[in-house]
Amino acid sequence: MTTILDKINDPADLKKLSVKDLETLSAELRTFLLENISKTGGHLASNLGAVELTLALHYCFNSPKDRFIWDVGHQAYTHKIITGRRDLFHTQRQKDGLSGFPKRCESEHDAFGTGHSSTSISAGLGMAVASGLRGDNNRVVAVIGDGSLTGGMAFEALNQAGHLKQNLIVVLNDNEMSISENVGAFSTFISRKMTSSSYRELRKEMAGLLSSIPAFGRNILQFARRAEHSLKGFLTPAALFEALGFEYLGPIPGHDLEQMIEIFSNLKNVEGPVLVHVATKKGCGYQPAENEPGRFHGVGRFDLQTGKAPASAAAPISFTAAFGDAMVQLAEEDKKIVAITAAMPEGTGLTPFSKAFPDRFFDVGIAEQHALTFASGLALEGFKPVAAIYSTFAQRAYDQLFHDICLQKSPVTLAMDRAGLVGDDGPTHHGAFDISFTRHLPQLTVMAPKDENELRRMLKTAVNAASPISLRYPRGAGFGVTLDRDIKELEIGVGEQLSSGSDLAIIAIGSSVYPALEAAALLENAGIMATVVNARFVKPLDKNLILSVAKECGAIVTVEENALQGGFGSAVLELLADERLTGLKVKRIGIPDRFIEHGTQAELRQMLGLDAEGIARRIRDFLGK
Repeated sequence: MTTILDKINDPADLKKLSVKDLETLSAELRTFLLENISKTGGHLASNLGAVELTLALHYCFNSPKDRFIWDVGHQAYTHKIITGRRDLFHTQRQKDGLSGFPKRCESEHDAFGTGHSSTSISAGLGMAVASGLRGDNNRVVAVIGDGSLTGGMAFEALNQAGHLKQNLIVVLNDNEMSISENVGAFSTFISRKMTSSSYRELRKEMAGLLSSIPAFGRNILQFARRAEHSLKGFLTPAALFEALGFEYLGPIPGHDLEQMIEIFSNLKNVEGPVLVHVATKKGCGYQPAENEPGRFHGVGRFDLQTGKAPASAAAPISFTAAFGDAMVQLAEEDKKIVAITAAMPEGTGLTPFSKAFPDRFFDVGIAEQHALTFASGLALEGFKPVAAIYSTFAQRAYDQLFHDICLQKSPVTLAMDRAGLVGDDGPTHHGAFDISFTRHLPQLTVMAPKDENELRRMLKTAVNAASPISLRYPRGAGFGVTLDRDIKELEIGVGEQLSSGSDLAIIAIGSSVYPALEAAALLENAGIMATVVNARFVKPLDKNLILSVAKECGAIVTVEENALQGGFGSAVLELLADERLTGLKVKRIGIPDRFIEHGTQAELRQMLGLDAEGIARRIRDFLGK
């Protein structure tokens, strides 16, 4: 049976539908999302909550002439489906398939690529200013979630947008705030009336009339404006946004198509910056996701009937879980240890810590810059803060790492989860650059564990150090090694030699160590004997060990899951050059100078030659054997 969704291949097709048809389409879209995401995984709860909002925006505006920017992109699946990508949607987040985020090269309807939070208003303001300079009449709409609004960059953009008075519509998709029915209904009434053309014309005419009357009229006008603002401020959270120079409307119900369409239609002709506060429900229409929106934020495959993931073979503890467990164990022994996360307590494995030590756990929201400077303040007062942040998001706090931590030799531990290739989230989330942007900072120790037990040892080393430390570790399961009950510290700057061979030395760091060992076994079958070194430390390097194996073997291969430019291999090359060790053959294996697309971690490592077979093959080519 043909559905309405089958006929939607472009946003223009929506304009042929009635509101009742759009409501039917909303239900069809939810079914489509559930059927597909249950098979492929993806961001579910946020997308289920944004179906009607997306339809209302596309119904009222004209993409791609009008620009839509979806902050982060966790709520952009409906946008993708109705902009010509429905038949490819089953490939999303899979190698060579659709990205899980808005992506400019995918569609002309993706005005701005996203994946990190709090960027939409800044980008939208830039586009709005460009439109004004060209004399265009297109509109720019930035859709941002209440979580992303905790990012400081969003407020920087709001501040400038209010000052510039450009035509910019910011839609605050609020799926957390509880709004009472009475206030919500009355506020919606106010917003609908205040956006109507008749109201705005009357308002303008009355202002002109009163302004033409000497002092008495101007006083009445000022009184009327104060009364209007007081009413709106009393009944809605308008004060903050209006203080920033925005016209505030809302909150309006984000699942009521008729009301949203009326308001967005009225806004097409409103001048200046406007913020529309829309209240939605995460997971809307699917009870398991409504009950547990956090669990269904980003999911793997699951059973539609029960909402449960399929049973799988027991896997070793993940690096993230090993970190979280070690944090609890170490904090039980040391009351000065505190944990900090930037809105990712579950993702960074800190939920158990937050329950065990609520007074020593701090979730600062999506504010990585603040997280690190806050950590520095704690450290300089004698505490031992551990800031757990994904590698890709730690990039956002580079200045704080430099100025507020390293420059002051503040003993903060930066625990960078998801270092290296993360898989299906793709280029916005790969932690491919942290070695390169950390190892050149003075005072900072940079280290990476080969397995989950070494991670625990490195964590204890870090929290007891007298200077800042960056600790990077990968996404996913560990290697199933035995975890020491008593966590012992490591000696900073000392690596370990894992095997001996005379043909070459493979010096690997972090998650590349075990693949390097497996590659050495494959090479041995081909008659090539390799020494394998677990470097452990990017900075300081184990100078004595590296120079020793280099002199013994005469050929060195470095392996890392980081960009080659400025990475671990570059550090080894610098050491060899500084020591004037000549006559060596050196090859670096790592992530090449390009952004790596999405796919499973295994697929990407195979593609880049970072798995055991790939490392062995590239070494054979390097040696000419």
